[in-house]
Amino acid sequence: MANSDEIHYDLVEDDEFDIVNIVVEGLDETSIHSPPPSVSAATHGGVKNPSFSQRRTSGRHDFQKWLHEELGKYPAKTHAQKVVEELDAPKSGLIYLRGFNEPLYPYSDQGPPFRQQRHFFYLSGADFPGCAVTYDIPRQHLIVWIRRNDPRLSLWYGTTPSIEEVKSKSDVSDVRYIDDVTKYLHANLTPDTTLFLLHPDQTPKLEPPSLNLRHRFKGPKIDTTSLLPAIEAARVIKTPHEISLIRRAVALTSLAHRMVLQRIKHLSNEREAHAVFEGFCISQGAPRQSYAVIAASGANASTLHYEANDQPLEGKQTMLLDAGCEWGCYASDVTRTFPLKGKWTKEGEEIYKVVERMQRETIDAIRPGRLYYKLHLVACLVAVEELMKLGILHNGTRTEILAKGTVAAFFPHGLGHHVGLEVHDVSGRERLLLSSSSSSGLSRQAISGSRRLPPPRNMKREQVTPEDLAAMYREAMMDTAGDEVEQSAVAPPPPYRGRQRLKENMVVTVEPGIYFHRPYIQSFFLSNPDHAKYINTKVLDRYWDVGGVRIEDCILVTKDGYENLTTAPKGKEALKIINAGIPGFPCDGKA
Repeated sequence: MANSDEIHYDLVEDDEFDIVNIVVEGLDETSIHSPPPSVSAATHGGVKNPSFSQRRTSGRHDFQKWLHEELGKYPAKTHAQKVVEELDAPKSGLIYLRGFNEPLYPYSDQGPPFRQQRHFFYLSGADFPGCAVTYDIPRQHLIVWIRRNDPRLSLWYGTTPSIEEVKSKSDVSDVRYIDDVTKYLHANLTPDTTLFLLHPDQTPKLEPPSLNLRHRFKGPKIDTTSLLPAIEAARVIKTPHEISLIRRAVALTSLAHRMVLQRIKHLSNEREAHAVFEGFCISQGAPRQSYAVIAASGANASTLHYEANDQPLEGKQTMLLDAGCEWGCYASDVTRTFPLKGKWTKEGEEIYKVVERMQRETIDAIRPGRLYYKLHLVACLVAVEELMKLGILHNGTRTEILAKGTVAAFFPHGLGHHVGLEVHDVSGRERLLLSSSSSSGLSRQAISGSRRLPPPRNMKREQVTPEDLAAMYREAMMDTAGDEVEQSAVAPPPPYRGRQRLKENMVVTVEPGIYFHRPYIQSFFLSNPDHAKYINTKVLDRYWDVGGVRIEDCILVTKDGYENLTTAPKGKEALKIINAGIPGFPCDGKA
């Protein structure tokens, strides 16, 4: 392009197929790994924002071509080398991982769709069942082991990728049949070799097949504790190939959100919004969602992981749509909240503007070296200020209310999380947000010192109790030297080594929200004098019907700042799309 800092494009409605094409000016074949500007929001930290032109030019490149462009081989060997660099153990020996087999439900011949074990995929790029991977550390030799194709199985289920197909897709040293993996292990493992495993249950069969040799066989040293933290640490910083896949997941997700906005006036039930979103993703080549779609209208939006998606839209003010597809096994995570009729109520607009400011100020603060938990405190401080202006919070200063943690009544979850092979991706040896350790991300601390939370379910965001928030605030106040020095006032428990600072090529979400979940607020805040004194119930009564507002974007940390990967419409742009509707259909919502 003539000017790499300025890109022009059009969004072109295709009435025949009811889709949006993205037309880019001046995009040549050397640019295929960069996102078209329609799917790349502003980059901050010394790079000019893209300008948006309505001109059509001869140099056109549509979204579909970019989305499905070949990115080259999956960098499995690069990932293996990153893992070795993170090993606390001596950097010698052999890594062995098994992938997943086809799952079945108990007492059934049916099962859920296959989903590959993510640590295995990271080291192999193989997204099909029955595989293993080995990495000989001294030789830097990475082998993927696959099943032979059985014609009897292919009759029913089709074939799995061949040796040649796996080699063409993933950067590995070799691909072999899994029948020979035991022989390979025997030939390469000695008593002086360390075999690194994720878990004891992944230990391969190591006894020689010959009975004559078994009495003389001495197995290798087996390490089942070093590999898991090394892989999780390696996965925190994304490689360029991984970022390209996340870009595509977020891009398609953003366009699917746009499809819902265009149609929302024509829909009558939450399930229809769910269907529009997921159906569009499938039609574009993304059959898997990163998590269950949340299409919550009205008061349902106050339930953080609402999953029914079956309630009528009639009589509801808003919809909260939290949905993101996978692309090449990599996740996206985007939330938008919008008025169903294309116009906010007074209370709905007020809360939306609160969350809008929470997100804007936290995103603008992102840069390498920043402690992420302090961004959460920034969002909480903005929430306190704005809710005090509305009169929902009162009877105290903003510092007093923040220090008490009362705003957690309305903002009860963490600001965000890593995104990668999992929607709530691993954080490595450091904690991104809370000090407490929980595999599900759910804080198990007692709320108000009286009742404990129920056993955790799978969750993609951390719950933040008032006690959590108060502890974070105290920790920040003790850290008088700021973000530029090591913070150690409150250390997370093992296995975590400290609070996590943002680094270049991390991908994180920023997803503030304000919610009016009546049972939660009444049970744990209005019934507690320590918090009830700060909440004006007369004013609060006007906001119950808003339900909840959340705005969520995926953010790439860059060398000098950040890039917002998410272009799903929000704010005034979303309202414009809702009210414009679908070309060729009435705009009043009556099809």
